[in-house]
Amino acid sequence: MFYIIGVNPNIERAARSLMEQIWIEKYRPNNLSEVVGQEAVTTRLKNYVKESSMPHLLFAGPAGIGKTTSALALAREMFGELWKHNLHELNASDERGIDVVRGKIKEFARTAPLGEKGFKIIFLDEADALTGAAQAALRRTMEKYSRTCRFVMSCNYSSKIIDPIQSRCAVFRFRPIKAEDLEKYLKFVASKENVKVTKEALESLTYLAQGDLRRAINGLQMAAAAKIEVTPDVVYQAVAAARPEEVKDALESALAGNFSTAREKLDTLQITYGLAGEDVLRQMHRTVRDLEIPDNIKVLMIEKMAEADFRLSEGANSRIQIEAVVASFAILGRNLSKT
Repeated sequence: MFYIIGVNPNIERAARSLMEQIWIEKYRPNNLSEVVGQEAVTTRLKNYVKESSMPHLLFAGPAGIGKTTSALALAREMFGELWKHNLHELNASDERGIDVVRGKIKEFARTAPLGEKGFKIIFLDEADALTGAAQAALRRTMEKYSRTCRFVMSCNYSSKIIDPIQSRCAVFRFRPIKAEDLEKYLKFVASKENVKVTKEALESLTYLAQGDLRRAINGLQMAAAAKIEVTPDVVYQAVAAARPEEVKDALESALAGNFSTAREKLDTLQITYGLAGEDVLRQMHRTVRDLEIPDNIKVLMIEKMAEADFRLSEGANSRIQIEAVVASFAILGRNLSKT
């Protein structure tokens, strides 16, 4: 673990991002049995390893849940010591044009594999970032070199992958990782790093991660950098997120008709934790489900937040939009008090 002091903020952020990624790579599973929370998927992949054969694969699901890890673990188990020679990894968000398909991908696909498996693997990470022309060119390449090469593609949104490619692949749907699996793995990482973490801090990390193990490990790493026992206070300060109860308190104040109080509480959260308007809205959205109010009021609250979220994405002023949401909640609270 290291620290960057007295340098350009952009360089410091890049260095910290690299440090966090190194920490994640350190604990990336080497085989399919170690992949966290995706037993249904890994069981099917293990069968491919046993049979020494596999079709083209498409991994779909949210970020940080094991798609890249499963692809690398599959290659390790399939090819053994030769896995690096028989795996070509490309990040499609960096190299997304048709030239990449016609150049790098075709060049690797046409060469003979090493070992006895008879095929190699091209892993296209974030394949939903490929342009339409690149995907159209890729489908022909997948057919032409299928005897010597298999494609494994991962994406967050399978709807962005054209149907001809989806029909050529076995589609695997990855689910967000359960809270108990997140906590179990965080305990494992903490024990290896000799980091003291309280049970409440683990619950805070799993709450903030929302099924994303990468985000959970990054949160633990940032909290551990303080070199003290990791508690919920340390976690929320480290990851710059507000406590759920603080956001809930602000929403309840708005529904009670205390517009000024609710606005001040949300302003304090933005100053204390450095939250952007989008971050405040996301936490408000997550907290609404925990309010003890009728569902019809929750529906109207979510509708107001959705409108504000769209305006923020279009470049609207975050402070004005947050205050507008709080004002609408205060009006809804009046209707609530009459029922």
